[in-house]
This record gives sequence, structure tokens and C-alpha cells, in this order.
Amino acid sequence: MSVQAPHPLQTGLTFDWLKLIAELKTVLDPERVISKPEELLVYECDGLVSYRQMPALVVLPRSTEEVSAVIRRCHQYRVPFVARGSGTGLSGGALPVENCVVIATTLMKRILEIDLENRYMVVQPGVINTWITQAVAAQGYFYAPDPSSQSVCSIGGNVAENSGGVHCLKYGVTANHILGLKVVLPDGDILELGGKIPEMPGYDWVGLFVGSEGTLGMATEITLRLVKTPEQIQVLLADFDSVEAAGSTVSDIIAAGIIPAGMEIMDNFSINAVEDVVNLGYYPRDAAAILLVEVDGLQLEVEEASQQVKALCFKNGARQVQIASDPEERLRVWKGRKAAFAAMGKLSPNYYVQDGVIPRSQLSFILAEIERLSREYGYPVANVFHAGDGNLHPLILYDESVPGSLEQVEKLGGEILKLCVKLGGSISGEHGIGADKRCYMPEMFTATDLETMQWVRQVFDSEHIANPGKIFPTPRTCGEAAHAHTQPEWQGIPAF
Repeated sequence: MSVQAPHPLQTGLTFDWLKLIAELKTVLDPERVISKPEELLVYECDGLVSYRQMPALVVLPRSTEEVSAVIRRCHQYRVPFVARGSGTGLSGGALPVENCVVIATTLMKRILEIDLENRYMVVQPGVINTWITQAVAAQGYFYAPDPSSQSVCSIGGNVAENSGGVHCLKYGVTANHILGLKVVLPDGDILELGGKIPEMPGYDWVGLFVGSEGTLGMATEITLRLVKTPEQIQVLLADFDSVEAAGSTVSDIIAAGIIPAGMEIMDNFSINAVEDVVNLGYYPRDAAAILLVEVDGLQLEVEEASQQVKALCFKNGARQVQIASDPEERLRVWKGRKAAFAAMGKLSPNYYVQDGVIPRSQLSFILAEIERLSREYGYPVANVFHAGDGNLHPLILYDESVPGSLEQVEKLGGEILKLCVKLGGSISGEHGIGADKRCYMPEMFTATDLETMQWVRQVFDSEHIANPGKIFPTPRTCGEAAHAHTQPEWQGIPAF
């Protein structure tokens, strides 16, 4: 059952929020400083909707200078702040903490510069992922990282979580496509990281900042790498009588020296959920699994690789293989995969999605273990994943109105993450750690590792006001820490 905290107006006042509000209204238009409870409700959670915490204030800056002015005042008063993009994150990375200021990038949606000759674009953090490719597609370019939520997720959020997507197998995740950043540090200072050329001397500050989940500051301008659109693209859809056969095909494709742009597997549960909701009429409902393989490059190269992939699919027992070359047909093939998470809402009142990584060679084993855990805990699990790089997305279906169900589902998700680590993988591939998975960091890192990471954070944010309570575990037990944000102790502010 989700927990809703009281608004600060309902409790006693121990901090002069009126003074802070008045100061913020001198640097922002008054209507861009939000404190009314009914308006704050919009910002009480991100895509991890099981946990909710109403912020004290929300501000809507338009520029780097305005973000700097807001953060300077947060630093002055030691008030925590949380940067928020579109709120589509699935790990609680943008979940407010008690008595915080949420800095929303809703109005920071300008494309500042496009340089096709040098293949880069400069944008504000609120720009939506798909807008990048739309802006340059006619000139033959695209932006490669493509999370499933790309039609609504923002670039700033992608930078914070180091998001991936279907094309991460060949093209890499967000970190591989960020050339430079303009960042506001937790004391309000403005810093330039990287630049507009691929290689910069010195420390890799861009690599450090991307994926830091708002704990080192807030990116306000982002220089993106653009990629030339391939001459030819084909998508193959193969269906199998077992998920293991689909997984074996993935291994064989990589072993053959073929690097597709993307490879995705969906199990029968996911296939039928998508067909029920999207009504594609394209995915075979009786298949145990489907494998989607996108091959791109020069025309002759694509034709040859597609035939090799097709042969490997049949070698592993594929019942049929369909090939889509037309742009509209390719879009149709991918539409179901992109809608898989949303489709689960048709099957269950609630679902809990995890994000772990395993070596490709362990795919069959982990799927069998997930099935075992599903039976043990009594909750159905649908599997959708980036098969090429072993990034799993098990979706656990449950009903939060049943007492204790969320806690059980979290335990099930935790067991899956622990298995990923034991198999040589990771507890996150692209969703980040946030508030959801911080308790599992010790499964992957030693105490010395975690302490060293905190030293880095201390350099940037000695007051720990930048998105506090995220990424790193607390001394409390896992269960207590996971639910810490559902037990707030509000200081209280007046809303007006």
C-alpha cells in the first residue's frame, strides 16, 4: 500500500519558509514558485509510484542562471533540493525527500545549438529524448540512446540515470553520447565539464557526472553527440517454443561476430499483454518468446548480416522469421516492445519493475531462477529485456491493496538483483539506483568502495543537500532504509 505524507501546512513551523519563498520569488516569476498542496501533488513521486513524498516547494526555472540562484539559496539555508525532469524514472531517483525544494526542468526545453558539420547539439535538460532525432532526422542524423519512455523522458533525466535503450548494444548508453555539460554545483556555482569535441584532456568529469543521479549537482546545458543515420536498417522478428532457444540465438549471433543495433527478447506473458493493449496483430500469441534483432549499416552489409541472423534463428529452432525493412513496418515491430511496460497495467493493478544485468551466457539460468522465485513468492513475473547486453527487466505483477504485497514483491525483486551480482552482473543497467536499490549496493561493492564514492560526493556536496538519501545505503537495515521516505517528519511550511 502506498504511503502518503502530510503536507507541511498541516504541521508545526520551525523554519522560515516564508523568507525562502519570498527570496525565490525575487529570482523567479511568482507563478513559478509552487507551494499549494494541490499543485505539489503532481511532484510527489516519479515512475516508482509505490512511494510518495510531497515536497515543500517546487520551482520552475528557465535558465542556468535561475537554477544557480535557486540552489544558492538552498545552500544558504541548508535546504535539500531534488532535480526532476519528466518524472519517468523507475528507481525513485526523483522522489522528493522531506522538506525539500524540487527543481523541475519543465520549462527548460530549448534546443540551443545544432552543428551538423561537427555532429553535436546543445540542449536544455527538459528537452524530450525523441525531439533530438526529430530535429535532425531530415538531415540524416539521429540521437542513439532510446529508452522505452523516449517519447516522454527528458535528456536531463537520461543524464542523471545514464539511461540506455534498445540501441545500447551497438551504440552504448547515455554516457557514450555526452560531450559536454554545464552544471550548477550544490553551492550554486556554475561549472563547465567537457566540451564540444570528442576528446578533452584531464579527468573525465563528464563520465563522473553522468549517472550520478543528481547527487553532484544539476546539469542545465547538455552537449549531445549526433550519429549519422545508417544507409540501411532491417528488423528481424523470430518466434520460438522456448525462451532458452531465443537466448541461445543471442549468444550465437554475438559469437558469429555480428553486432546488431539491438536485440530484445519478450516472453509469452509480455507478448500477450502487448497484443491485448496495442493490438498489433504482429506478435505470435502462442510463442514462448520472440527475439527482435535490428541490423543496420551499409546496404550490402545489412543484407548479409540479416541472412546470417535468420539462419542462426532457424538453427536454434525458430518457427518463423519475419524481416521488416520499410520504416513504417519497422516502427510497428518496435511499437509493441516500447509499450511492454505500460501494457502490464492491463493485466494487474500494479507492477514492480527491476533492472539487473547478467553475462549473456547466464541467460537461461537466470530465467529459470526467476521462474522458481515467481512460484516461491506467488507473484507472476513477465520478462522483457535487452538480450544483447544481458540487461533484464523482470516485471512483477501484484495488487498493492493486498496487505504486505509490496514488501513481498520488493523481496522478490531483491532476490533477482542478488542473483545478478552472484552471476557476475550488476544491480542496474540503465534505471539507476535511486531510493529503490540503494540497500543492495553492498551486494556489489565493498565498504571501502562505498566510502570512496562518498569521498567524491563530499567534494561536490559537503552539506549533502543535492538529492540526499539516493544511491548509497544508510546504516539502518535494508527494509528500514527502503521505507525511510515513507515515514517523514515534516518541519512544515505555509502554502499560499
